Formats: sequence, C-alpha cells, structure tokens
Amino acid sequence: MKLTPYWLDTAPKFLGSDRGPVEGDYDVAVVGGGFTGLSASLALAKKGARVILLEAGQLGGAASGRNGGMCNNGFARDYAAMVDRLGADAAKRLYLSYDAAVDTVERIIGEEGIDCDFKRVGKLKVAAKPAHYDKLARSQELMARGADPDSYMVSRQDLKSELGSDRYFGGLIFPKSAAMHMGKFAHGLATAAARQGVRLHENTPVTAMKRLNGYAHRLSTPSGSVTAKQVLLATGTSAVGPLSYFRRRIVPVGAFLIATEPLSPTRLDALLPRRRNVTDTRNFVCYFRITPDNRLLFGGRARFAKSDPRSDAKSGTILRRSMIEIFPDLADARIDYCWGGMVDMTADRLPRAGERDGLFYSMGYSGHGTQMSTHMGQIMAKVMDGNAAANPLRDFDWPAIPGHFGPTWFLPFVGAYYKLQDILH
Repeated sequence: MKLTPYWLDTAPKFLGSDRGPVEGDYDVAVVGGGFTGLSASLALAKKGARVILLEAGQLGGAASGRNGGMCNNGFARDYAAMVDRLGADAAKRLYLSYDAAVDTVERIIGEEGIDCDFKRVGKLKVAAKPAHYDKLARSQELMARGADPDSYMVSRQDLKSELGSDRYFGGLIFPKSAAMHMGKFAHGLATAAARQGVRLHENTPVTAMKRLNGYAHRLSTPSGSVTAKQVLLATGTSAVGPLSYFRRRIVPVGAFLIATEPLSPTRLDALLPRRRNVTDTRNFVCYFRITPDNRLLFGGRARFAKSDPRSDAKSGTILRRSMIEIFPDLADARIDYCWGGMVDMTADRLPRAGERDGLFYSMGYSGHGTQMSTHMGQIMAKVMDGNAAANPLRDFDWPAIPGHFGPTWFLPFVGAYYKLQDILH
C-alpha cells in the first residue's frame, strides 16, 4: 500500500518549472500553485499580464492533488439551510455560481486540450438516516423552483439502480456534477500557464511580504525576491509565510482517502452501476467514486486530525472498515493507496475571495474546492483587472474564529462534537 496520493502517483510529471532565481518585476505575483493559483495565472497571462507563481511545494501537490476527484455542483451545506440564512434569491445566485464553476472546468479543459478523464457522471447524495432523506427532499423541492430543476430524488426502494448497498435510505441526484483525474488536470493547467509565459516556481515559499504602495508588494523567498503591481494569495491552509490574518479564519481539517486495486467491470456494476460521485449526509462524511482505471476511491473525514504519514495510515484503517460496512463484498479487495490532505474549512463552509490591505485572495473552499478553486481563479483575474462585481463572494464578511490563532488545538473537541451529532441526528 502506497502512502502517496493516487492522483499524483498516476499523473505525468510536470517538467516546466522555472529553475532560475526568483527576481524581477511583474504585473502579478500569485502565491500558491493549486487550482486557484494555476487557473488565475493562466487567465491573467492570457490578458497580457507578466505573471510569476510561487509555490511552497509541488504544483498541485496539496489539496488540489489530494482530494476525492469530484467536480460537484451544489453547496457543502444543505440548500434549505442556505435559503434560511441568505434568502431565496441570494442562495440561488450563489448556487448558480457553483454550477458555473463546473462549466468553467469543462471549458478550460476544452480550450487547453487537457486530457484528464473529465466526465459529467452526476452526484448522488445519500441519506444516512430516514430523517436525512426528508431533509434532502425539502432541499430538492426548493432547488427545483429555479436553482437546479434538473435535480431529483431517488427513494430507498429505487436506490439499487444507483448503489449496491443497503446502508442508505434514498438520496438526491445532482446531474450536472462531474469527475476527473486531479493530477492530470493540475498538470494540464500548469502546462497551459507555462505556454502563456507564466514563470512557475516550485519549492519556493514566500517568507515575507512588504507593501510598497497601493496593491504593489515586494515578496521574499529563499531563492530571491520579486516586486509585483498586484498579488493574489491562493494559499489554502498553508502554514508558510506571513498569513496570520487568513489562518485565523481557516481551520485546516484532515481529509483521508484510500483506493482499492483495479476491480472488474462486473464488480463495479454491482457497486456503482451509473458510476456516480457519491457522498453521504453525515458530519463524519463518507464519499466515493470510481477512478479512470477502475478502482474504488473511498474517502472521508475518518478522524478530526492533521494529515501526516502516521495519521494517514490510522485513518486508512478506519476508512477500510467503513468501506466494508457499506460494501461487504469488498472485504477481500486489496488497498493500493492511502493518503491524506488538509481541507481549508471556514466556519460557515463557504469560500471567501476579495481584497484586503492591498492583497487579493481566494481560499476557504471547505471540501468543495475542485470546481470553485478553478472558477475563482478565473474570476479573480477579472477582479484584478477592475471588475469587482464579477466576484460572487464579494459581500460575505469574514470574522476571525474565536480562540483560533493558528494551531488547531481544538480539533479533537470538534471531532467529538460532530460524532455526537451523527449519533443524535
């Protein structure tokens, strides 16, 4: 079993990183080389900007290369709850931005010729308890009025046509959702950005930033420094650099995954006959899908803990047990991959994007980042070009999380709370 992300292990190696010193003057410096940073760099360079991207590790090597491989529309939170909080019109507008995000991913793949196994397979959100089905049905009724008329419910009796498990009580189908190979997509974005002239630096953490005037900053790294007329922070949960304002507003939570050996088409037909992305309604969520080479990829929160090799292995044992509870016939399936990554969770599970003290930023995708990170990279290129109204998140405030100053000392307590909620509700 490899303690390596499946997406990174099975993607081409990107060979276009700049190996020279970090120096010079740029129109834009992008900090962070995940989907947000790569997408924004590509869009900015296409507008004629001179762009440098600084990534502390490997391009696409953090959340963008360690997730469940789903490109889903829909919120992380229940739609009815979002209507109650935001109002029907605002909730619909925000929901449609998630729809647009999946379209953005598909558009970029087509424009740049990225081979990443993109398919509109749809998402199935399954009810872990009978009461959860009723909650999903209320949301679907609201969505059908305009936000997502294509969505529909599947009863427990009809669930066999979607899922080879007796564990769940029906579900909600989101037909617009898609799946793709995350590592190949990151490689394709980086290749496209390099083709447009973006200087891409890996293993180059930003250690200091100094505001010069307006939006202009000087950025320092171990390999040199640059000046830029504008800076975009696309750092997610990064613990590197002078980002304390953002760290107080994001809780890094571990997400963990396993992938089986390749399975036969007959076996896959019994598990997921329509090959949907699947996620359940628990706080300690389980989610799964079929990879392009016919493995079952199975993920979840497993534990509220950070990701490291020891933690990943412990979580992998928990996930395998959960997988077998849902699919008993997989008890003999070999596990080939086990890995983890950090989710940049906000208190309300909605991302944030905008400008503060001369720095542009987009982050906090809260487990729904594949499509929104790519989309917001494109959006932030428009914002930085003067179109602030393009940002669908511009009106959301972002208070600090009380008691959170960087170290996540409270994660075990959060985990215990959500375990109790799963028991009670």
